[in-house]
Amino acid sequence: MENGIVYFFTHLADKWQHHLSIMDSNDIIWLSIGLVGQTLFMMRFIVQWIHSERHQKSMIPVSFWYFSLSGGVIVLAYGIHRVDPVIILGQLPGTFVYARNLILIRREHRDALAEMTEQDLGT
Repeated sequence: MENGIVYFFTHLADKWQHHLSIMDSNDIIWLSIGLVGQTLFMMRFIVQWIHSERHQKSMIPVSFWYFSLSGGVIVLAYGIHRVDPVIILGQLPGTFVYARNLILIRREHRDALAEMTEQDLGT
């Protein structure tokens, strides 16, 4: 079993090395952009998990939506560059949802602040 795992990772590393060696610098830059976007997109789940654990209930912090939007937009740009319909169709609708959630959150905070200000002024 251990030899199989070692073989698998060695084989995978060789394939990646070969793949990277035949890429030009522009492709490597776009690969890096895509990986950064995917990492940001993945981070949203880690942030949500940590936030929920701290509160001992399932919660979605505002940072979840920022990670979603930034990661989604970067991965979408990568998909557009690659002309990959799977990535484009997978990311495009989400970017609108993430942006809309941030707009709703901002509106809620603005309304709460206005209400607190009105209460402080005694109106």
